Amino acid sequence: MDSAREDGAAVFAEPGLPVTPGWTAGLSLATLAVFMAFMTPIQILLPLQLEHIDPHDKNAALSLVTGLGALVAVVANPLAGAWSDRTTSRFGRRRPWILGGALAGAAGLAVTAAQHTVAGVAVGWCLAQAGLNAMLAGVTTPVADRVPLAQRAQVSGWTGLMQSFGLVLGALITALLITGVRSGYATLAVLTVALALPFVLRHGEPALPRELRPAFDARAFARSFWVSPRRHPDFGWAWLTRFMINLGNALGTLYLFYFLADAVHYGDPGTGVLILTVVYTLCAAATAIPVGVLSDRAGRRKTFVVACSLVMAAAALLLALLHTWPSALAAAAVLGAGYGIYLAVDQALVTQVLPEAADRAKDLGVINIANSGPQVLAPALASPLIAHLGGYTGLYTAAALVTLAGGLLVRRIRGVA
Repeated sequence: MDSAREDGAAVFAEPGLPVTPGWTAGLSLATLAVFMAFMTPIQILLPLQLEHIDPHDKNAALSLVTGLGALVAVVANPLAGAWSDRTTSRFGRRRPWILGGALAGAAGLAVTAAQHTVAGVAVGWCLAQAGLNAMLAGVTTPVADRVPLAQRAQVSGWTGLMQSFGLVLGALITALLITGVRSGYATLAVLTVALALPFVLRHGEPALPRELRPAFDARAFARSFWVSPRRHPDFGWAWLTRFMINLGNALGTLYLFYFLADAVHYGDPGTGVLILTVVYTLCAAATAIPVGVLSDRAGRRKTFVVACSLVMAAAALLLALLHTWPSALAAAAVLGAGYGIYLAVDQALVTQVLPEAADRAKDLGVINIANSGPQVLAPALASPLIAHLGGYTGLYTAAALVTLAGGLLVRRIRGVA
């Protein structure tokens, strides 16, 4: 039992040893795999597939499929995280879920590719979301498990950048190298597994001793997903901050295609969105790592979150006030720079407000609802905002206000500088 306690201490202890560049690169590749598999179907493959299946109601079909997938994500991510926390495999708690989730997600993508009805696509995409969210639970937690505070924002910057690079790389692969929806899904399925392998095979982690895994109680397990904001106020404020900033970002990016077509009158709005996405991603890359280093050295998080909200709100106001292509390019650059700051610092901040070391993956899964929830809520809010509050000016003004409110709420966190 003494040996089990020593092993448990290694699992639950606050990390002190720096992680290597190879460790960060492996985790970043696995994160890239997840978000490329998430975002490329949503942005490219599902719209093409559903347009072929049901050209007259393609928008409603896409909303149905992506909405159901988002609901699966809201449930699957914290659930997989909770089971990851209880995993006693000799390979550790996270790596089995990364590899198993990658394989299940790849299988779901293959099922989706073979469908010829909206219902079939919905089932396949929900299967893919379940597997990919299990993988996501595995790749988000190692930062809290293994990275010391002095490196945490820098490592979070690298992994956070993979969210944006996943969309750009997926778009480039499907646009330049792959022809056809099925081959696109197949390529994503292979890459999802291949990019997960370097981290899974090369970087070990302490195993959880069976003696330290709590006995399973269904009611207690279900209750554990409610993290009381009264008992853990910093966790609650961090969750709300992330929800608001992500909602503002979702409102700002959701209708870019229609904004370019209807307000800017850009000739090829599809190409325009790709150009804006590349500009956004490059500017996020320019700020994420340097700001992560600054945050780690200063030991401060909240100041940078407030700064990112101000920068992102300014970008949204630029879109609200000026409906021209140059202003859209400038807004993409400013929004990307602000989001790069957010990607690095917010994830580091969140890892510092987790209630229990034994529940890190489950609690990060609850936090991740603040990422997926806005993707469900934003379409419901955006349409009435455009219809009743001044069109795109009203939409982007609302995005600015929501983002700014989220940034200011971070100041309510007391346990993090």
